[in-house]
Amino acid sequence: MKFTELGLNDELLKAIKRSGFEEATPIQEQTIPLALAGKDVIGQAQTGTGKTAAFALPILQNLDKDKKVIQALIIEPTRELAIQTQEELFRLGRDEHARVQVVYGGADIGRQIRSLKNNVPAILVGTPGRLLDHLKRKTVNLEDVSTIVLDEADEMLDMGFIQDIESILSYVKNRKQTLLFSATMPKPILNISEKFMHDPEVVQVKAKELTADLIDQYYVRAKDSEKFDIMCRLFDVQNPDLAVIFVRTKRRVDEITRGLQARGYNAAGIHGDLSQARRISVLKRFRAGKLDILVATDVAARGLDISGVTHVYNYDIPQDPDSYVHRIGRTGRAGQNGNSITFVTPGEMSYMKTIERLTKKKMMPLTPPTDDQALHGQLKIAKTKIEDLMKEDLSKYTDDASELLENYSAVDLAAALLKNLSKDSADVEVNISSQKPLPSRGGNGRRGGGRSRGNYGHGGGRGRSGRGGYRGGERGHNDHGYSGYRGGDHGRSGGGYRGNNSHRSGGGHSFVIKNKKD
Repeated sequence: MKFTELGLNDELLKAIKRSGFEEATPIQEQTIPLALAGKDVIGQAQTGTGKTAAFALPILQNLDKDKKVIQALIIEPTRELAIQTQEELFRLGRDEHARVQVVYGGADIGRQIRSLKNNVPAILVGTPGRLLDHLKRKTVNLEDVSTIVLDEADEMLDMGFIQDIESILSYVKNRKQTLLFSATMPKPILNISEKFMHDPEVVQVKAKELTADLIDQYYVRAKDSEKFDIMCRLFDVQNPDLAVIFVRTKRRVDEITRGLQARGYNAAGIHGDLSQARRISVLKRFRAGKLDILVATDVAARGLDISGVTHVYNYDIPQDPDSYVHRIGRTGRAGQNGNSITFVTPGEMSYMKTIERLTKKKMMPLTPPTDDQALHGQLKIAKTKIEDLMKEDLSKYTDDASELLENYSAVDLAAALLKNLSKDSADVEVNISSQKPLPSRGGNGRRGGGRSRGNYGHGGGRGRSGRGGYRGGERGHNDHGYSGYRGGDHGRSGGGYRGNNSHRSGGGHSFVIKNKKD
């Protein structure tokens, strides 16, 4: 179904077109008309099915622009999801001049209070802990909220937020509409729906099934510091026509793109910090075959539909099984064979098994090529280029060629040409900043405990039990952060975030390119 058939206004349709979306996903198609009509909705769908737009578009359309009060509240389990939702609302609501603010732990609460006071948002997005902080300080007034969204409700249950959710809902006394989204519907979630929702319409979207018979799926076991060199050797041996590399962060996109370019690969990257015009330009070049390699985050590659992609490289293991399905679905299209290669650190092996169980597909182990095999692959590509050149008219170069032959042997000249046409990447060292792996389910977070050097570290701070692998609050700048599947936000990194208002992963080394000969 087209978005034009869903009853959305012209401003929102313009924003949707600008984002490159044409057809609504099943969850959007079924949810948007119900939400526009003011009905309560329970949406059961997996991550990556377009839930954000399913609730964001009706909220934006139903806003009263003249009111300077909070009219909609969206609760997300983690700061990463809260930030992404706020960014999506901002993009979609730009023509509507919608005021959107996000609040989460780890950021300066004083700054948040000043912003809330000076420019009251129409839509407030936040994590449960920080929202409760503001409510107790009376720095947020939810009396005029008409719509409330509970996103990733089962994740909030796993993270011990259900009591917080009920406390927050008790402040929203005049709400007219509640939208609840969850991948699963355990009893506590159903209890919330029974207690706080009125005759909700149920929208169920089946989990994506992996129908990827034409995709050969491999994994490479490697330390984080080894991935880049191994990937380059794979390029040299596999010689992909068009390849997409998926990474976890914007910083990784920039680092890996610059590293590939330094080694002579025809690569470009896209992520959310780039302008829309820049992203469109890069994708246009990739579609036209003027780029060989596209480096992207999951968010930037949403809706990416490019024929001819022969290889997908998961430089960072996907954060949930649906993301894996989405990623490798970029190849193996239109009856063509495709290849996916996933890099897995030793600590992520059990998480990879979780993905295999849920997708019902097994990845085959792949042994990294040696340096000699990579060089052989480079020379094979270079010889093919020379053979293509020999088919062209070279008559205007013969005099200079004869002069060179007087001083050098034909073998030396051919060797120089091969060296020039192959990527002598062994002379270029590239360091990519290290990133903590996603553990599988992790261990139980500690119950109770201190405040972990910053705002609440979930599994510390508030005395809830957590199931993530890394305890939140690491480095003192994270609110309720988890890692690990079925931890927070399907394994998005919880610990190790640096600085207030920063959502770049901390730790590791700076990006460096240098010549080994120096």
